[in-house]
Amino acid sequence: MRNVLLPALSAALAPRLAALLLLVAVPASFLNPLARAAATGAPPSAPLVTAAGVTAPNVLAISPLLVTAGQPTRESLQRLKAEGFDAVISFAPGNTPDAIPDQAEILEGQGIEFVHIPIPWATPATRHLTETAEAMRRLQGKKVLVHCQMNMRASAVTFLYRSIYAKEDPAAAWLDVKKLWTPSEPWATFIRTELAENGFAFQPE
Repeated sequence: MRNVLLPALSAALAPRLAALLLLVAVPASFLNPLARAAATGAPPSAPLVTAAGVTAPNVLAISPLLVTAGQPTRESLQRLKAEGFDAVISFAPGNTPDAIPDQAEILEGQGIEFVHIPIPWATPATRHLTETAEAMRRLQGKKVLVHCQMNMRASAVTFLYRSIYAKEDPAAAWLDVKKLWTPSEPWATFIRTELAENGFAFQPE
């Protein structure tokens, strides 16, 4: 009887044992969405919300003329002119599953200026911030949506623009980033480096 039960018991326990071994093998930090994002090179997912005239993940209104967000839905993009937007700056790479391939055409068809500054998740650089600042200066006084995939790139670069170029209080501007996430690497280093190179003593935490 014992010889008959042991194989059956082993077969029943095998899937559970395999799952347990998998949990042990995966680093605990990888289970954190931000740590997983850093490891895989892509931001984690977030639910869609509708706010400030935009339907997208993590929508945040910075001011009446500046909104940051994740990737808007097609329907939201089609309504942006009616919502008062004059321009869209996108940091999304444009080749992800949630991308809208004809986003530029949708916006230009409404008379909305589209500025595409694709920022690789793993390699943000000073030139990305410089190009953003140039666009924002040109669009001063207009209503602008700044987006990426999940409002992680967008919130971080918008924080740097507000602090370094718009001369806003970095401590106050940082609170808007913290509403959405705490930047992990390489973004934490990128932010600290840009602040330091522009003479800011503020240390984001």
